[in-house]
Amino acid sequence: MSSSPMSPGLSSPKSVLPTPRYLREAELLMHRALEVAARTPAGDVPVGAVIVDPEGREVARATNRREADADPTAHAEVLAIREAVRQVGDGWRLEDCTLVVTLEPCAMCAGAAVGARVGRIIFGAYEPKTGACGSVYDIPLDPLTVHRPELIGGVLREECEALMQGFFRNLR
Repeated sequence: MSSSPMSPGLSSPKSVLPTPRYLREAELLMHRALEVAARTPAGDVPVGAVIVDPEGREVARATNRREADADPTAHAEVLAIREAVRQVGDGWRLEDCTLVVTLEPCAMCAGAAVGARVGRIIFGAYEPKTGACGSVYDIPLDPLTVHRPELIGGVLREECEALMQGFFRNLR
């Protein structure tokens, strides 16, 4: 079952209801992705990606490295997917894995996640200019795609946005 990237309750005021288990788990994973993002090389946009297996064990992590590696495909998600495929060792499919990333994936990264058959994508900050998980495009949930992962957006959105805002503020 897929969640809309605009899942209710992810940014709403505190409720008297308990936080759903899936959201508590997503927030724990996003905290880890934020830790990874903090290690982004200087000059690269601070994005962290983590991939966990069905038991919640981290099998890959990466930061953006476009500037550091002079590689336009060195986005955190792509690097993490490559590493997860090596670690999982079960071909190229990551059907039971979860990709957690601090920024909404772009078209390339969303396409890579769909192509790798990632089972679930969790992201933090929305990307209104290039986001391809609901903001500008919706690649994972497009009815024409062969594989449709579960999608959860806006997890720890404020913390993820603050990371991005701090980076771009320092560029000015």
